[in-house]
Amino acid sequence: MKSDLLMHFSIDKENKTVNIQREFNASLSNVWSAWTEAYILDKWWAPAPFESKTKFMDFREGGKRLYAMVSPQGEERWAIFEYTSISPKTNFKHSSTFCDADGNPNSEIGSSYWDLTFSENGDLTTVDISIKRDSLAELEKIIEMGFKEGFTMTLQTLDKILEAK
Repeated sequence: MKSDLLMHFSIDKENKTVNIQREFNASLSNVWSAWTEAYILDKWWAPAPFESKTKFMDFREGGKRLYAMVSPQGEERWAIFEYTSISPKTNFKHSSTFCDADGNPNSEIGSSYWDLTFSENGDLTTVDISIKRDSLAELEKIIEMGFKEGFTMTLQTLDKILEAK
């Protein structure tokens, strides 16, 4: 596995946005599949020692993914994605909201609005991610909860999955 893959993480407080640029040593097709197919997402979407478990996923505009991050003790932390825009192998957008096992939103913390853009350059695929929050307080809360560290771990797991393809 290439060890010098780009990983850029920045916080834009003025626009209440986290920006991530990440390279993968894999084809665009394989990277796109890893982000859009439940079977593959469940292999990497939760930071260790948690595991991701998808209850349902309908990857289409207007579709949803309801999933849990499951702790080693069996505790489930649910979230739902609602897909708002999809341009195959180029870009997709979705909201991400903490919820209960039935998809009812958690009113204590608002949604994140994700915008993911995929591009291929030779053997590498870059994913540019913009994650917007409704307020600076919400943005700061997810950062305090360890978002950067947890997401970095999940992307490292994705590297290993893509390496095996």
